[in-house]
Amino acid sequence: MDVESFREYCLKKAGVSEEMPFGPDNLVFKVCGKMFALNSLDTASFSVNLKCDPEYALELRDKYSGIQPGYHMNKQHWNTVNGNEDVPDKLILELTDHSYDLVVSKLPAKIKTEYGLTNGKN
Repeated sequence: MDVESFREYCLKKAGVSEEMPFGPDNLVFKVCGKMFALNSLDTASFSVNLKCDPEYALELRDKYSGIQPGYHMNKQHWNTVNGNEDVPDKLILELTDHSYDLVVSKLPAKIKTEYGLTNGKN
């Protein structure tokens, strides 16, 4: 996985914006103003923090050495995924979808409707 491919994937999702609120070394992707991915730009290899269901997060950390508790994040709800290790690109994209869906699920119904997020095809 590379940063540009990841960026393009995220920006195709409904209601997504990109920002750099933490400085030029971190690219943040938000859905309707809520963060679902934080991509580190200051590392030699691909690395991203993604929101995750707590139980699933623990399973992933046990299975993949490239998935660790979220760096500088709530360790229960966020994972840091290192793409240069044993995590396949397909899984990175699935975990991105999972993170996005978790955030969307917490949005008010009015916002979901406004952004077309209620049809399950985000």
